[in-house]
Parts: sequence; C-alpha cells; structure tokens
Amino acid sequence: ETAAQARDAAEAIEVDLQELDAVVDMKAALQDGATKVHDDLTSNLCYDWGFVEENKAAVDEAIANAAHVTTLELVNNRLVANPMEPRVAIGDYSRGTDDHTLYTTSQNPHVIRLLMGAFVLGIPEHKLRVVAPDVGGGFGTKIFHYAEEAFVTFAAKAVNRPVKWTSSRSEAFISDAHGRDHVTKIELALDKDNNFTALRCETYANMGAYLSTFAPSVPTWLHGTLLAGNYTTPLVYTNVKAVFTNTVPVDAYRGAGRPEATFQLERVVDKAARELGVDPTELRRQNFIKPEQFPYDTPVAVTYDTGNYHATLDKALEMSDYANFDKRVAESKSRGKLRGLGVAHFIEACGIAPSNLVGPLGARAGLYESATVRVNATGSISVLTGSHSHGQGHETTFPQVIAEMIGIDESQIDIVHGDTSKTPMGMGTYGSRSIAVGGSAMVRAAEKVINKAKKIAAHLMEASEADIELADGQFSVAGTDKSVAWGDVTLAAYVPHNYPLEDIEPGLEETAFYDPSNFTYPSGAYFCEVEVDPDTGAVEVLGFTAADDFGNVINPMIVEGQVHGGVAQGIGQALLENCSYDDNGQLLSGSFMDYAMPRASDLPTFDVDHSCQTPCTHNPLGVKGCGEAGAIGSPPALVNGVIDALHRGGYPVEHINMPLSPSRVWEAIQSVK
Repeated sequence: ETAAQARDAAEAIEVDLQELDAVVDMKAALQDGATKVHDDLTSNLCYDWGFVEENKAAVDEAIANAAHVTTLELVNNRLVANPMEPRVAIGDYSRGTDDHTLYTTSQNPHVIRLLMGAFVLGIPEHKLRVVAPDVGGGFGTKIFHYAEEAFVTFAAKAVNRPVKWTSSRSEAFISDAHGRDHVTKIELALDKDNNFTALRCETYANMGAYLSTFAPSVPTWLHGTLLAGNYTTPLVYTNVKAVFTNTVPVDAYRGAGRPEATFQLERVVDKAARELGVDPTELRRQNFIKPEQFPYDTPVAVTYDTGNYHATLDKALEMSDYANFDKRVAESKSRGKLRGLGVAHFIEACGIAPSNLVGPLGARAGLYESATVRVNATGSISVLTGSHSHGQGHETTFPQVIAEMIGIDESQIDIVHGDTSKTPMGMGTYGSRSIAVGGSAMVRAAEKVINKAKKIAAHLMEASEADIELADGQFSVAGTDKSVAWGDVTLAAYVPHNYPLEDIEPGLEETAFYDPSNFTYPSGAYFCEVEVDPDTGAVEVLGFTAADDFGNVINPMIVEGQVHGGVAQGIGQALLENCSYDDNGQLLSGSFMDYAMPRASDLPTFDVDHSCQTPCTHNPLGVKGCGEAGAIGSPPALVNGVIDALHRGGYPVEHINMPLSPSRVWEAIQSVK
C-alpha cells in the first residue's frame, strides 16, 4: 500500500547471485581475454563503423602529404541527464472495456504505445492509451521505452488496481540513459596556405551494458555526418568502435552526436591555429563555406541548404568586444589572474528526420510529424499535435503560427498534445524538431482548413473562390469592399443551410502529416571569456556570447530561453559534471553529493543574438530549430577559453579533458612549469 512497505518487501527478497568481474574501460574491454559483458557474443565490440569508406585512402594520403597536421586526443565525458522531474509511470486498467492506460513522463507517447503494445505486452493499439501530461524536462533521456512503463501497465491488470512507480533521484542515476562518453583521436591536415585538406578521427563510443533506442545512431549518423562542421574540408573519414561495458546504457542526450562532433572539431581547429601562430577566428573564417556556395554538399553525405557563417562570426566579434580583449587581459594580470577567450563554431542537423534518409540507414519508423486543426463553430481552434511539450513552450509558439495565418487572437487557439487517444500518430519531441517538423504539419493542416473556409466564404459572398483573400480574421473579395468575418464562416461550416452540400461538406477540420525532405542546419558562433586562478586552478566564466542562425524565429524570448538552458548545460559539462565508475562497475557519482550540476553562481549573464537569419529553404516556416544549440557550441568554447588563458599566462597546456575542475587545471599548470 505504501512505498515504505514496498521497500521492506524488497529487503525481504533473498537473491542468490554470482558476482563476475566488471569491465568499465572501453579500450580494456576490447583487449584479448577481457571479461565479456554478454556471454553469447564473441567480444565486447558492438560494431566497427567506417564513414565515408571511399574517402579513407584519400584521407590517409592527404594527411601523409600535408604541410601541417594537428593531432589531438580527447574525451567527451559521460553525463547524467537529470531533468527537473524524475521518471514516473502509472498503469490503469478497465475490466469493463479491456482498456489499458499508461500515464508516463515521456517525450513521445505514440512511440511508447507502439513499442510497448506491439513488442512487449501484445496489447492492440486501440486498447492501449498512453498519456504524457505536463512533464518536467527530458533532454533526450525520456525518449526511450523503459521497463517500468511496461511493468505498471501489466501489473494494473494483474491486481485490478492502478499501479504507480516513481523514480527516486538515486534510481535515476543508475536507470535513466546516460549521455556522451566518447574517447577520440582526431587529426586535421592543412596545406601551406592554411587551408583544411583532410580530417580523420577514430572514436571509441560506450554503449553501456545494453543497446538503448537511438544508441547505435548517436556516434554514427548523428556524429559522423556533422564532422565537416562549418568548413570546406574536402576529405573526411571517421571510424567508430562501439563498445559494451558494465555501465548504464548511453543514448541521445541534448544534441546527441552533434556536441561530440563539434567538440572534437573545434578543439583541433583551435589547436591548429595556435600551432600555426594565426588568429583562431581568422583560420576559421578562411575555411568557412561561403554564402554563395549554398546549397553545399559536404563530404559526409549531407547537404546544407543555407547558412552564413561569416555573419555569425562578425556578430560574435562585435558582441564580445573582441577588439579590446587585450586590455581586459592586462587588467586580469594586474590581479594575478589569467584571462582567456575561447571561440567555437558549430552546425547541427535538426528537424529529425527525413524518413527517406533514415529508412535506408536502418530506422524502423518514419520520422514525420502530424497535426489536426479542428475549428469550432464559434471560430475558436483546437490544434492536436503529435509533438510533445516538456518545457519548450509549444503552448506559446504553436498558437502564434496559426493565429498569424488566420489573423485571430492567440487566445482562441488551444494546443492539445501528449494523449494518444486524442492526437494523431506522431513521433514526439527531440532533435529540435518541434517547430520545423511539428509546426510544418500544423501549417499544412491549417492551409487545408483555410482553403475550405475560402470555398464557404466565396459562396456566402457570391464570389469566385479564386478572388477570396484572408487577412486579419476577415475574408474579402479582391478589389471590392465585400467581406465576411472568420467567425461567420466557421459558423456557416457547421450550419450549412446556405451552401450546396454536393460541393462542400459540413464541418471544418483537417489533418496533415509532414515528412521533411532534408534536415535543417542551425549554426552559430560562440565566444566564452574566462578567468583562471593559476594558484588554485579555479575557472570563472566571465562572459558568454552566442550568435546563432536559427532561420526564421517565431518567438524571440522562447529562443533566448532555449539558448540559455543549452549553454548552462554545456558549461555544466565543461566545468562540473562527470559520471564516474570504479573498476568494479560501481557508480561513484550516484547523487548530487558527487555529481556537480551548474548553479546560478557558476554562470555569467549570457549575451544572445539570433539576428543573422538564413531561412530554411524546405519547410513552410523557414525555421531551423534552437533547442540543442547551446549545449553543442558551449563546451568547446569554454575549453578553448581556458587553454587560451593558460597560454597567455605562459603555461603551454595543449588540452585538459572535461570537466575542467580546479584540480585538473592546477595539475595541467604544474605539468608545464
């Protein structure tokens, strides 16, 4: 009856088990004779993936013959997602109707219904309702189908009572999918004029003990396809070895593959600039894809449709007062501190994902999105969306889109999401896809509604449908003063006494499914100004500049908030957060006592700009997505800033693995004294 009783019952269970040796380190896991995580496999190697294979020989040759090669080995540290609300699941069952209901903290309720019903419990979809109401954050870790969701659904029928499970924070640390955890060696080749000629990297990616939903695609297709970055590097090759270890499974976490690609690329570019003695911003500018080169086919299988990396760089230079940075360096030096400025550029693939692209890669689901626009007789509107809101502000931005199309007040629009019994089949929210894919589905459905409403308006005004215009909530006949209000047309749709039913059906409700033709490609220039205390290794972030290109922006405040949150998470990874295991596979950072999350005092005031807009060319809103950008661009900017500070202070440290704790920075300083 109570959680306390359940804990007592768990204590009463006697478990007879044999403790085996654990394998935690990825490279050790691949050595001959290593303990196997799964006895039925020949080794702990999950897969060995080369991309783009036909480039390999040319990349090897270009690196062998290059005027300069910069090499860097680095770690992208394992993270725990830690959304505000832990996972919760409630199972309910009705014997009268044989209906199952699962209430769960999920980012994609329709997918949970499909996976759990068809592949786990064998419940027909029409007998299984999944509801994901207000959910306190996700960051990717709530995409996946977890065992507890199936268990409470099964148990509710077995005991004929609702069954609830709530994760404790300690349980979340050892049961929710973790993020990142890559070990990489990257090499950048340049010619005598400092043009990038080739990039090669070798990555070990930790899968944990089992494969989670998106896990195999994160270090491969979501990582390898972004290794071109913002640059015209003609040849790119990467090899990824995915490894099983006795750790929590790793899966998509805010950015999913793009932060890993950006971190290694922007760190090696920064190191190359230092080795060559050139300004890091100018080396980047020299190698940028130019605006006139779009659409641009990269050597890693994707096509960027639009972008202007020079504009975001110029904006960031202006916002950060780059020209006067040396004065600030001198001021810090007068106080015994080292000041540095880190630069990073990023590009990401958002609007996950075109079905015609992910299908050949092995995805067993279409990654479209859906919307139903239901107009009531009085003119108010319910928008039923397959996207899911867990902190992104959909209830604000989605009504703005529909309201602007029709010319009515946003208060007349209600957004319905997160309930499989109400909304059309959708793929949920992740990969910065909500407005680019979900919003596009809404636009298509609203266009169908408007087109039908124009037929009704034309009939009411005895005019040609081709002459009907809609603006500011009024239908009018072009070139005349004849008009009829939105509300009058919607009422006529449900009281169709005055139009021919053979031409127009009663009602005003339309559904659309939108499957994108390409990813969207947000990009940005991030500058991070830091101060390092050489006596203690403590790092203070003094300022952070983010100049982003998100295409058309629907709501600037929502976008700014998303960037703030992402940058905070990125700074958390770079400075504080680290998921650590001992040699026995015991999680050492299993609570907030041992896993350091960023607090307000750790963060500066962010200077955010999104005025450099190059609209996406292949969705009706021209939007690109913004939710993950901050977490992608901020870690390399901060690390580059700390390395810059140390070099300016006479400490030639080439790299420090994240998180840059005071002890790690202090040890790096001591190593080069």
